[in-house]
Amino acid sequence: MIIKKSELNAVLDKLLAGYQVYAPVKEGNYAVFKQIANGGQAYLGYSNSKIPPKGILFPQSEKLYSYSVTAEGARVEEHIDGSKKVVFGIRPCDAKSITLLDFVFNNDKYTDPYYMTRRNNTVLVGLGCNQPAPTCFCTSMQSGPFASEGMDVMLVDIGEGYVAQALTDKGKELLAGLGLPEASADDQKAAEDVKAAAVVSCQVNTEGLKAKLDAGFDDPVWNRIYEKCLGCAACTYLCPTCHCFDIVDDAVDCNGCRVRNWDACMFPLFTLHGSGHNPRPSGKERWRQRVMHKFKYFVDNFNATACVGCGRCIKNCPVNLDIREVLADILGSEARLDK
Repeated sequence: MIIKKSELNAVLDKLLAGYQVYAPVKEGNYAVFKQIANGGQAYLGYSNSKIPPKGILFPQSEKLYSYSVTAEGARVEEHIDGSKKVVFGIRPCDAKSITLLDFVFNNDKYTDPYYMTRRNNTVLVGLGCNQPAPTCFCTSMQSGPFASEGMDVMLVDIGEGYVAQALTDKGKELLAGLGLPEASADDQKAAEDVKAAAVVSCQVNTEGLKAKLDAGFDDPVWNRIYEKCLGCAACTYLCPTCHCFDIVDDAVDCNGCRVRNWDACMFPLFTLHGSGHNPRPSGKERWRQRVMHKFKYFVDNFNATACVGCGRCIKNCPVNLDIREVLADILGSEARLDK
């Protein structure tokens, strides 16, 4: 099917009749995913969003339930969001990150009803990357500029329009309701040409990394990797796969609520025990945990790496601490292979 760019606003307006629609919106020099009120607010001419859209499914701050105690007894009210949503224009790296979050919030030990209800009611309409950024290394993380993992619909920008392909039943249902024309043979050819021309310039060699980490908990490399880190946690807050959170109760007298807030392993308070002991007292232990979690523990638990190569942590680190160079240091060789 084909969506002409001149008709994109009308297509989004049609979606708004049945869904909450989230799309990239331009704010200053960058784009962020927001719920839009009309199609004209969407901005698809973006490279990638400043903040990943994971917050649509896993909000930065979320009231889980409220409670109150009266003379008649206790009452608990859960706050589960069952509204139908469309995330329109999500990049392949971010769509893949959601499949990784699925492992965390829905596995054989635990299912998170708050996340999973949103997930099951959300359609992901992806947008391939015609021009990946220099900081992107998605092809080194089992993905690519037109990888479709996690998407329900894939869009390919061919200049005058977007070739739309349904990938799941949810995607087919969404497109069927839009009454779009079929893409012509020329449109399909243009889409294939765009895919072939997209090049990710940075490659990161991760061969042997897991084995290094398996044996490297006490490796001296950890003594220097963290040295210039400020502990601001920008890398974790902007990471599409990071999912640490804290639970707090907000109560007044007999009324209150339980709230889940994003947290970060880069903060010293994250692992501070009630006794005052902290098993990760310095940046060394916290950086080791960050790397181990993404490239060893997640692989051990889910057979997948918790990094999608989006490059946000590289672009936004205030002291230019580059995860590609960190991995190269751990491997003990020049693992970064710029073409």
